[in-house]
Amino acid sequence: MGQQFTNAEGEQGEIDVAELQEWYKKFVVECPSGTLFMHEFKRFFGVQDNQEAAEYVENMFRAFDKNGDNTIDFLEYVAALNLVLRGKLEHKLRWTFKVYDKDGNGCIDKPELLEIVESIYRLKKVCWSEVEDRTPLLTPEEVVDRIFQLVDENGDGQLSLDEFIDGARKDKWVMKMLQMDVNPGGWITEQRRKSALF
Repeated sequence: MGQQFTNAEGEQGEIDVAELQEWYKKFVVECPSGTLFMHEFKRFFGVQDNQEAAEYVENMFRAFDKNGDNTIDFLEYVAALNLVLRGKLEHKLRWTFKVYDKDGNGCIDKPELLEIVESIYRLKKVCWSEVEDRTPLLTPEEVVDRIFQLVDENGDGQLSLDEFIDGARKDKWVMKMLQMDVNPGGWITEQRRKSALF
């Protein structure tokens, strides 16, 4: 029997008790104080010394910090892991929108999107192996222009949440570009693997 859990969108889901206990053990090891602070979050993603990539991780942190107290407690941690590891596409897109909408006005403009895309490019470079050739085919500016051409239905120079979600669902390339950041699940899995080795 699992524990009932209400996710960020208010939907009930079930989390296996053993899984919840495992998450708690990992949380206590990572955050003995009972809360995850920004510097710990940056360390977890390995970007504490890279200011450019750290900006993106800071946006992620703020999106996971539901109550705005500049920490992530265990319930916020569980909600974040649940979203990242098991969340539905629409919930992930809503979370991504929140990360991209830095000023919180309910719309994403070109400068906001460009800043995020540039941060993602820099973060990806930090994560890529030196052996791999991962040169992007498009510049961040070209990515933003193309997304706006394909997604900004009313041509107002801003993406609403509905335009954002609809655009991602209608066009595979847009989905790939808008979700470039929504793979913290891969980072989390990699960090778990690394911590198990040491």
